[in-house]
Amino acid sequence: MISFQVNDMTCGHCISSITQAVKAVDSSATVQIDAATRRVEIEAAKADAVELADAIKAARYTPLIVSNRSEATAAVPAPSRKACCCG
Repeated sequence: MISFQVNDMTCGHCISSITQAVKAVDSSATVQIDAATRRVEIEAAKADAVELADAIKAARYTPLIVSNRSEATAAVPAPSRKACCCG
C-alpha cells in the first residue's frame, strides 16, 4: 500500500481528479481516499510510488509520501494552484 497526504484536496471533484490520474498510470490500482483526513491510499498493480506521485502532481495536487508511521515525509512539488475549481 502506498499512502499520500494531499492537503490541497478539498472536495469530491478533487477526489475524482486524483482517482482518474492514478488510474491513468495504473488502471488496475485500487484507490481509497479519505476526504476528511486528506489521505490517498493506493494498492498499485504496476506503478511505483514515484509514478503515482507524478500522476497526482500532473493533476495539479501536492502529494506527500506517508511513511508507515503515518507521517508525511517527502514532499513532491506540484504546479502552482490557488485552490480547487469548486473552492
